[in-house]
Amino acid sequence: MGRLQKIMIGHGLLVLLVAMLAGFMLIFKLVGGLEIWPGYILPIPTFGTEAGWVRAHSGGVSNGLMVVVIGLALTHIPLNPSQLKLTAWGFIFIAWAFTLFYWLGNIAGNRALTFGDNPLGETDIYGVIGVAPGLIAVFLILYLLVIGARGAFAAAKQETD
Repeated sequence: MGRLQKIMIGHGLLVLLVAMLAGFMLIFKLVGGLEIWPGYILPIPTFGTEAGWVRAHSGGVSNGLMVVVIGLALTHIPLNPSQLKLTAWGFIFIAWAFTLFYWLGNIAGNRALTFGDNPLGETDIYGVIGVAPGLIAVFLILYLLVIGARGAFAAAKQETD
């Protein structure tokens, strides 16, 4: 396993950690805080919505696992050094961009879905910071998936069962 793969696994695990924190935020939102004794909930003010925290939790888990799995799969996909570097750092960027999008979308008036106002609400700095890297990531992931799939199919053609 190469250095870039290990870096991908490390980042994937950190994204999973942030997803677990979003799970805590979901609990705090649902019950109003942290139960420190049966029947006694220590109030913890939490921003965002229940649905937003569900997305931040489940989306973060998906993105963290995606980076780990692709990191592990890279040993089976023949990529040239520049493709390998772009794929590794690209998927790391994508996972963090989506993590930022989920968290800031929970604060933003427009859910960080557009740079300007939209039917969900008015834009603010959280929306702009959330949508900018997310917008790059949605196009980058398509490109990287094509590179990876082409490499995998090309390698498969050279092997026999």
